[in-house]
Amino acid sequence: MLKDDASSANTGVFNLHKIAESFPDTASTMLIDTRLTDERHASSRVFRIYHPVPAHYHATCDEYLVVLSGRATFFLGEAPPFEAGPGQLIFFKQGTIHGTPGILEEPFVVLAVDTPRRDPADIHFVNPADGTPDTFIQSKRLY
Repeated sequence: MLKDDASSANTGVFNLHKIAESFPDTASTMLIDTRLTDERHASSRVFRIYHPVPAHYHATCDEYLVVLSGRATFFLGEAPPFEAGPGQLIFFKQGTIHGTPGILEEPFVVLAVDTPRRDPADIHFVNPADGTPDTFIQSKRLY
């Protein structure tokens, strides 16, 4: 178990690097994630991007992303794409179109905090032919 036991169910301590190292090498979906917390006001998870992610948005939450490892091309709204790498915090409001058109260095692993909680089905592709919640992400318990 990679989650350190805490004395209360209201707390948690997670080893993000060990969780990041536990992702499989390949995936059939664009992402695999593992939820760390899943509260009404906010959810947190670690995810790895395996395949380019087309333009999409989330209708119900703002998102805070901290890159833990790897490098990728990322875009937010109409701004030009930029390179995202370890230590960067990326923030965007609900409804912001975003995506990851290229992975430059693997594994590309991110800590995400969604406020309020993001339902896993809250993924809306700009071009519906680009994917569905089932082709977008697979959740696994990795700790």
